[in-house]
Amino acid sequence: MRILHLVHQYPPDNVGGTELYTVWLTRALQQQGHQVAVFHRRSAEGTGLSQRDDNGISIWSAWSGRFHPTNRLLSTFRNSDLLHAFQEVLTTFQPDIVHVEHLMGLPTQMLDYLTQQQIPYVVTLWDFWWVCANAQLLTNYSQEICNGPNLYLNCAKCALARANQPQFPLALPPLALPLAWRNGRLQHALQQASKLIAPAHFVKQWYVEHGLPADKIHVLPPGLDYPNKPEVPPHDSFRVGYLGGLSWQKGVHVLVEAFAQLPETAELWIAGDTEFDPDYVNQLKHSGRATFLGKLNRQAVWEMLAQLDVVVVPSLWYETFCFVVSEAFAMGVPVITNDLGVLGERVRHGVDGLLVTPGDVAQLTQALQTLHDDIDLQNQLRQNIPTIGTVAAHTTVIARLYHETLKQHNKMRK
Repeated sequence: MRILHLVHQYPPDNVGGTELYTVWLTRALQQQGHQVAVFHRRSAEGTGLSQRDDNGISIWSAWSGRFHPTNRLLSTFRNSDLLHAFQEVLTTFQPDIVHVEHLMGLPTQMLDYLTQQQIPYVVTLWDFWWVCANAQLLTNYSQEICNGPNLYLNCAKCALARANQPQFPLALPPLALPLAWRNGRLQHALQQASKLIAPAHFVKQWYVEHGLPADKIHVLPPGLDYPNKPEVPPHDSFRVGYLGGLSWQKGVHVLVEAFAQLPETAELWIAGDTEFDPDYVNQLKHSGRATFLGKLNRQAVWEMLAQLDVVVVPSLWYETFCFVVSEAFAMGVPVITNDLGVLGERVRHGVDGLLVTPGDVAQLTQALQTLHDDIDLQNQLRQNIPTIGTVAAHTTVIARLYHETLKQHNKMRK
């Protein structure tokens, strides 16, 4: 098969879960004998299209100005430069199928064009962006979890708050209209897709509740390539770890405050980019005792995890998969996390980790203290950790879904 992956951004400019997954999957597909290419948008002045080779995979980079919220929102409706670049790549690469990893900052016209050209596409629902312009259902004006659009007036409040503008009631209805139009375009794009992929059951159920057909959504948790756990010298301390973004919605401040109640025999290691939100990081450093490791490469991530007794994922918003849970489990480390959406689905309370109420410092402190005091419980949780599937195994399932999609598509064309 000739498979084109469409994604909003790509390494080395941007590195996140969706971007890394796209790298892993395209390489694995190539290893299984498929011809693979990637099209993405990058942030740069002016407009253009460039192509580079990454070990036999063509990476097409298009740009139409630097990223900013207004630019990305308007591009959803129309961006002729990006559309023409995409059409040029389609003509050059001639894919059998397109896998849409993310469309933020890219025009829905691209997917309309695929439909016109009778090229089937599948979409992975990596977050809630197809319904929520914030992508993660967390309001900008109150930092609370949102259930989705309410006549789009709450969406308008979010937009004003994000732009640091006053919340004038009369300003909400006019701003709600383009946000409703945005969602109409994106809903149409999902309806045109041959198949949809959700990384977890919670994500599928949420989208079904917001209008998508259940039989169109396939739950396919992504795989992970990981090394054997290295030998680690015995240690007397109780080691707690956090890996990920250092921002308010990730709840790191809740962990720091909860950990401060533990005895001196406990250590807290925090890995993440300290430059992303320096004010928040400074707040964390002054709120408790922790060792900040900075941004780690893949080898350093595995080395850190192998030395931990527990990983904490204190997110205050809805994650849609959380690779950190997979990474921790791959190294045999139990997880304490919030009973919230996907996190409550992936970690089984009292089996391979512990669940607490989101944002509840006292509960998190108690969970940490319990593991600190109970070595037998630590060992019991470790023994129940599930096996994490590999990228190769996941890729085989994805390739099978492509084949089924093409078969159904060709049958409908006859």
